[in-house]
Amino acid sequence: MAVFGVPVLHEDDALRALRSAVEMREALPELGLQGRIGVMTGEVVTGTEERLATGDAVNVAARLEQAAQPGEVLVGEPTLALVGGAAEVEPVEPLELKGKAEPVPAYRLLRVRDAPERRHEALFVGRERELSILGEAWERVQAEERCELVTLVGDAGVGKSRLVAEFLHDLEARVVRGRCLPYGEGITYWPVVEVLKQLDDVPADENAAVAIRSLLGETEATTSAEEIAWAFRKTLEQTAAERPLVVVFDDIQWGEETFLDLIEHVALLSSGVSILLLCIARRELSEHRPAWPVTLRLEPLGEEDVEELIPERIAGELREKITRAAGGNPLFIQEILAMADETEGEVLVPPTLQALLAARLDQLEMADRSVLERGAIEGEIFHRGAVQALASDETPVTPRLAALVRKQLVRPDKTQLLGEDAFRFRHLLIRDAAYDALPKAVRADLHERFASWLEDHGAGLVELDEILGYHLEQSCRYRAELGTPVDGMLAAAARRRLTAGGHRAQLRADYGAAVSLLERAAALVPPAEIDLALETELGDALFWGGKGVDALRRADSLAERAAAAGDQVGELCGRVKGGLFRTFLEPEGATEKLAALVEQALPVFQAVGNDVALYIGYSALGQVANIRAQMDAALEAYEQAAAHARQAGLPPEFLAWRATFRFVGTTPVSGLLAWLDENEPRDGRNHWLRANRAGALAMLGRSDEARAILAVTRAELAERGGGIQLATTTGQTSVDVELLAGDPAAAAELGAEGCRLLDELGEKGSQSTAAGKLAQALYALDRLDEADAWAGRAAKLGASDDALTQMLWRQVRAKVLARRGEHAEAERLAREAVAIGEETDMLDAQGDASADLAEVLSLADRPKEAAEALEQALVRYKSKGNLVSTQRAQMRLAELQAKLSPF
Repeated sequence: MAVFGVPVLHEDDALRALRSAVEMREALPELGLQGRIGVMTGEVVTGTEERLATGDAVNVAARLEQAAQPGEVLVGEPTLALVGGAAEVEPVEPLELKGKAEPVPAYRLLRVRDAPERRHEALFVGRERELSILGEAWERVQAEERCELVTLVGDAGVGKSRLVAEFLHDLEARVVRGRCLPYGEGITYWPVVEVLKQLDDVPADENAAVAIRSLLGETEATTSAEEIAWAFRKTLEQTAAERPLVVVFDDIQWGEETFLDLIEHVALLSSGVSILLLCIARRELSEHRPAWPVTLRLEPLGEEDVEELIPERIAGELREKITRAAGGNPLFIQEILAMADETEGEVLVPPTLQALLAARLDQLEMADRSVLERGAIEGEIFHRGAVQALASDETPVTPRLAALVRKQLVRPDKTQLLGEDAFRFRHLLIRDAAYDALPKAVRADLHERFASWLEDHGAGLVELDEILGYHLEQSCRYRAELGTPVDGMLAAAARRRLTAGGHRAQLRADYGAAVSLLERAAALVPPAEIDLALETELGDALFWGGKGVDALRRADSLAERAAAAGDQVGELCGRVKGGLFRTFLEPEGATEKLAALVEQALPVFQAVGNDVALYIGYSALGQVANIRAQMDAALEAYEQAAAHARQAGLPPEFLAWRATFRFVGTTPVSGLLAWLDENEPRDGRNHWLRANRAGALAMLGRSDEARAILAVTRAELAERGGGIQLATTTGQTSVDVELLAGDPAAAAELGAEGCRLLDELGEKGSQSTAAGKLAQALYALDRLDEADAWAGRAAKLGASDDALTQMLWRQVRAKVLARRGEHAEAERLAREAVAIGEETDMLDAQGDASADLAEVLSLADRPKEAAEALEQALVRYKSKGNLVSTQRAQMRLAELQAKLSPF
């Protein structure tokens, strides 16, 4: 007689195995065989007259082969515990099995029912009001076909998950879940990826699909946090269109800012489908995100509810002690009852939940406790293979895991790693108690060993670098706390992983996560070493993440540390970077100081050929040229900076800047379009580049194409939440296109909307330019008073060194004054605008200033000078390749020349 075995620890796997066993029992007689089928100690084994035995299950099968009668299926107690009421059984005599000291309980399988949905074992009491609030929210979501955000906040163990489970039971909806990791600093999208994998769906919109595939690591294409939020929303909406959807996000108090922004994006912008976003958090959420809307604050249970949770068998003084110590916390009651069931004799009631959990774990057998502690190294969810790899010996951990499942300390969960069994601590506090029990030296060793195991088994995990970096970092930290010398290779590996994660976060403009990861990586750099690339990425992430003062402080610190170490290149890099940040933060006189510093530093950087340093130097040179409105010089500098950034493996490529400098500077329209053809991403969209393409096409007279591009761009940006990019596209580029198309009314409408959006954002720089362009559109409509008012607003908002704004308001006001007969003041302002333009290389803007001067002079009845001004405008328009403005200037010039030569 021989047998085969199949490992079973999950409820679903156990049910499948039982059904297979029943099918085999019915099929074997047709083959002329009689089978003996047993399910025992978490494994299915089947005996037939054929030899099918493989793997570790053979040992169990050998002990079972004589126990089962022909045609009989026997079920062991552990497996029966997993499948619960789904199996109908009857007890048989306990089995005397070789290798077992005590008889083993067994049950004869009669039939397998449909599996009931897994329910919480604990009694549900005292939450009727909260349950009603959740139910009302769900009714609104369905009735109004909209998205609603509901956030449930409460202390650990107070029953948040239990309430949610009760609410979701029997709910007619698709339910998906994601959770934030407790060590989630810099790990932004873990819960999003969990949800996406459960949905197993890709949005129909190709751009959204590209963003989702990028997030899941299925493509090399980069995407942005904004694109991910939009694409995730489109995915949820697509699923909810088929069936109402509930998305549960747990422990969002650990979520990154970008993740919380994503939740708000979905909640605010999703419509037309039924989606409930149900977020669970501890009270720390209010500290992390004070403005977050909290729907329910779950308080401890009242005394009557606590009494109802304690069974009648617990009486007298013990009952009173439990009631007092529990403080209305259901988890405390559940754990003290479990400990009472496992304890012989008097039960001591610890004063706190943490003490209770620690006491309960102290009662475990050493082997079971060791398995639990090693699982705690990985986290709330852990994998059997990791526990086995971290075990102190080669004893199989599967029986121990089954024992912990029976004790309700862990439960099977969906695996995150191919070919692995996964388990989840029944509550995160149990995981914390197991982890806290480990000495720091043991933690340090286990974190390092787990990272090694995960490196071999974690292929396909999103944010793998961030997770590996965390575990390696923890190993370094505990060694440092113990005063043990930190292995340089270990610290370097942690730094490398954290830097890689920060690099990716910066590429998708997730600056909060980038800062977190890069700061932790920087903390691992030896005191005598300067990691220039890391310092550069960290400074950029701080600055573009809105922490300009911190970025400046970091740059100044770099300069000081490098100077103390005698590192001239590092010192100059810190000073140049600091000078660049000052042009934004402390602009008075900063440009000239930065120009002088770059002139000093660049030859040093070139001499050593350091790509990081050269990236810093040329990007600073580009900023100086940009401020001075020397677009060609800025373009050349940023091209150099981008090339050195690529060589150094740094994120910035400045695509948007390089396109804009080409658009505004002397690059002909044809050259800009050719460059865009080569550099626009094939996967997804870069909306800045698309806007530049629209502007270029409008100059060529291809207004319909330009309008179509901008209409799609504005719609897509609005779907992604708007922001400054939508506002500037609406208030600047779209206005330019409509004016070139000869529709000033449309230009004025778009300009007003763009200015409104920019004003709501509190953005003055871009708003000043948009105000000037709106003034031009209003002037073209003969709405002179409004045009003058908006010119005044542009003058008030515009910085003194903002050349384009300073030109625009003067041009409009000059024309208005000329229409009112104030010719002298009109000419003065018009010529000032031309003079400002001549200090720049903004060809099209120069042409517009000369054309407006021509109008002012024409209104003063000075046609000859007006014609000369138009000729200057023509030179600029032709050089730029602006066909529309060239034709208009030629027509006006012909009219003036007709006045000068009537015969």
